[in-house]
Amino acid sequence: MSTITAALGKLWAPVARLWKNFETKRPTTAQFLMFFLLSNGVTVLQLVLMPVIKSWFYNTDLVNTAFQIWPVGSNLDGSQYYIFDYPAGPVDADGMGGGLAYFLAVQITIAIAQVINFFAQRSITFKANNSMAKAAFWYVIAYILITIGAAAAQGFYKVPIYSFCQDVWPAGGENVADVITMIINSAIAFWVFFPIFKVIFKQVPEEQASETAKVADEAGSEPAAR
Repeated sequence: MSTITAALGKLWAPVARLWKNFETKRPTTAQFLMFFLLSNGVTVLQLVLMPVIKSWFYNTDLVNTAFQIWPVGSNLDGSQYYIFDYPAGPVDADGMGGGLAYFLAVQITIAIAQVINFFAQRSITFKANNSMAKAAFWYVIAYILITIGAAAAQGFYKVPIYSFCQDVWPAGGENVADVITMIINSAIAFWVFFPIFKVIFKQVPEEQASETAKVADEAGSEPAAR
């Protein structure tokens, strides 16, 4: 085992040196490439989790509970357009339905993936050492806004995608459409999150980072001291 580890270490060492040199010369490009790799890994995780979580919720009565909020304007057929539009009942040929069960399955899947993405991008891609609490706060704000924007955008592509997939693959079309819509959502998040991460994830001098952590610890322990 130690021989294999040593051999892998020898193979990896020149790659690590090349990457380190590339990071030094082109830091933003290196960050973008690492961000791309990690984002794709998180997308794969979402694609694995989604059918599992959806199957759990589909076995509950939440499928029969409609979740349609924030009406804005009208669809092409004249019906009400909702930002989050999940009518009660099983998903139909146009991808409509699923109720609260479908909404929760989608949002829980995305939330799990984004929590992992936050820590991975912070420590691996941007190597940030600034305030985690402040970064997490702005990350949550961005996540909420992106989720609302992506949900609103679904009104333009969800119906044609689900209709096409379920016409072509009657047995598994819904799952194929789920994958496509999840990839589209991930693509939207990908292009929006990178500039946001560049702002909220910072490398600060070690002395400043230590002082910030010390102040945070003192603030947290102050009530107990009293």
